[in-house]
Amino acid sequence: MSAIRLLVLGAIRQHGRAHGYQVRNDLEYWGAHEWSNAKPGSIYHALKQMAKEGVLHAHEIAPSTAGGPPRTEYELTDAGFEEYLKLLRAALTSYDQKMDMLSAAIGFMVDLPRPEVVTLLRDRLERLAAWRSRVTEHYTPEEGPESLGHIGEIMNMWIHSADGEAEWTRGLIARIEAGAYSFAGEGAPFVGILADGEENPYAEA
Repeated sequence: MSAIRLLVLGAIRQHGRAHGYQVRNDLEYWGAHEWSNAKPGSIYHALKQMAKEGVLHAHEIAPSTAGGPPRTEYELTDAGFEEYLKLLRAALTSYDQKMDMLSAAIGFMVDLPRPEVVTLLRDRLERLAAWRSRVTEHYTPEEGPESLGHIGEIMNMWIHSADGEAEWTRGLIARIEAGAYSFAGEGAPFVGILADGEENPYAEA
């Protein structure tokens, strides 16, 4: 799965309709250029590609009075909204996602109902546990990695990563079940986007 697709779809959904620079500005505001491939070229390519696929609808806007080419604004089509939810649910559930995909999913999880997010995260825990069990068929953490030579450090790293992810996921579930954050259907959502023209304090020079 592609984190850039989820990030772009999520940003446009929050605006309702947005042009490429707004999307880029939001992703930089979220720091996504540091933990994902959300670079300007990737963002604009994703916008054009998803418009070709019918995931986004492109609106040509008249050029400004100062001149310049027409600006394109994008909004999600029905197919785009379905893909957004599909990517979001898969990223919350899958144990083997890269950090950028999981980070994007956490950023947008409040677009889903609270009970559904808890269910997806519990599914993630089960998958993590099953994967850990498969690794420990060949490696016993208590005996340490040395028994397998330096290659054992790979499995040792995998086990520590799985345990850390599981602990973090359980903590997130507990916070959500305790009432943290505002999820779909619970009132005004958290606003994490910049208004058109608003200065981005985290923009790259």
